[in-house]
Amino acid sequence: MQSPVQVTFRDIPPSPALTAHVEKRAAKLDTFFDRIVKCHVVVEAPHRHSKHGKRFHCRIDLVVPGRELVVSRNPEDAKEDAYAAVDDAFGDAERVLEDFARVQQVDTKTHLKPPHGVVTKLFTDRGYGFIEAEDGHEVYFHQNSVLGVRFEKLAVGTRVRFAEEDGDKGPQASTVHVVGEG
Repeated sequence: MQSPVQVTFRDIPPSPALTAHVEKRAAKLDTFFDRIVKCHVVVEAPHRHSKHGKRFHCRIDLVVPGRELVVSRNPEDAKEDAYAAVDDAFGDAERVLEDFARVQQVDTKTHLKPPHGVVTKLFTDRGYGFIEAEDGHEVYFHQNSVLGVRFEKLAVGTRVRFAEEDGDKGPQASTVHVVGEG
């Protein structure tokens, strides 16, 4: 976590032991999402129940890039043990962060720039060629994967963007677009 966890006690006296427990649980959140900017935990005794004695509630505010995630259970679900309330809240926070990280991963993948490269070999009589990707590896492509221009119009040195996949004999392009064309 980039910044220390902030712990607030409401309607209960501060407890160094409970603060240490909260800090330990907060540190574990990094395993679910490692870009937490801020973590504020509020431990409180929201209601005084005569039948059940003191009850504890825990709320966690997490700030992550571009978002604030709040974990709070219904006060009726308050626990008789402050540690149990903290553990329940952090269990929920872990699930929320896991879901958030999964969505971020999908969003990041869908916004990645497609690979680019240069046509380095052409076998027009056989209907295929090779692209050297920006990272230097070679990618096979077939004339049927070329979109937007005719295969015969390609030349060695043409800049292209492509979608790469694993082929029977190594990397191959499933689609090839000339940069600046359709």
